[in-house]
Amino acid sequence: MAKGKKASGNHYTSKGERPNVNKKLRNAARKDYLDNHSARAINQINAWKAGKNVMVTIANPNPNETNKRFVRVPGTYVWGDPRRRYIMKSGYIEADLAD
Repeated sequence: MAKGKKASGNHYTSKGERPNVNKKLRNAARKDYLDNHSARAINQINAWKAGKNVMVTIANPNPNETNKRFVRVPGTYVWGDPRRRYIMKSGYIEADLAD
């Protein structure tokens, strides 16, 4: 009787079901990250510099909306355009941002 082909383990792709890390451990790691404001701010600024769409939580500028104390706004609203360059002698230079 001839032997059949053996299953090849290096061509299998996981379907991504059922996380392999404990849910409480993942939530604890996320809570530690969110509580560490400096690390999160550094990551947000680096993403903004790379041109990513970063959302920043700020105090609501409209004092009449008392049910919304904080609002999420794009990073470009808070920090401006990341492609603008600053030179110490002349300040911001208006570069051609169309490209």
